[in-house]
Amino acid sequence: MKPIILIVEDDRRIAALVAKNLEAAGYDCRLAHDGDTALAEIDRVKPAVIVLDLVLPGLGGLEITRRVRRDSDVPILMLTARSSEGDKVLGFEIGADDYLTKPFSTSELVARVKALLRRSSNAPREHELVIGALRIDPGRRDAARDGVRIVLTTLEFDLLWFLASRRGRVFSRDALMEQVWGGDRIVGDRSIDSLVSRLRRKLEADPEDPQYLQTVWGAGYRFADLDP
Repeated sequence: MKPIILIVEDDRRIAALVAKNLEAAGYDCRLAHDGDTALAEIDRVKPAVIVLDLVLPGLGGLEITRRVRRDSDVPILMLTARSSEGDKVLGFEIGADDYLTKPFSTSELVARVKALLRRSSNAPREHELVIGALRIDPGRRDAARDGVRIVLTTLEFDLLWFLASRRGRVFSRDALMEQVWGGDRIVGDRSIDSLVSRLRRKLEADPEDPQYLQTVWGAGYRFADLDP
């Protein structure tokens, strides 16, 4: 069965062009041209990836992302005409996995979708980790604290697994950005800071006094070297 890609874009010309290129790459594309229709389609077709325009009639892309992230880790590629670092950080902050600024090349968009699918489906081969009250299962790309499942995005899980499986080691922001986004992503320090902040809100009993994800001032971040 072909992976379903939901394209949420109010410009029908752009939506049709994106769908044509993704279908040529072997995907099954569905279209939605406004926010309410998008939410209904997400519930109905359970897409493998959502390509989501930021500005839409009715519910905008940011609000759709917030609602999706309440109970789903489906990868979200956000499209926008905005290019400032602040807008990118906001998108990542609420749960987008990647970001493409208009105008964009369709080949780049297809490559980004392929990368998101690959990252969300390729599980690490290591066994699950149990660290204190936290359990991280790489096979299911799943985490839980005190037995309660934590809904994580693709980027959040990638960062959590990378740090937790190397607990005690300090990694710079540059190293973490390379690991999470790859060398072809143009993101800044604030993007990794926002990702860590999101993870802390989900993992930590007190995000202001983190037990797991620790800041090493002037150096970067580490996962605390706690006993299993």
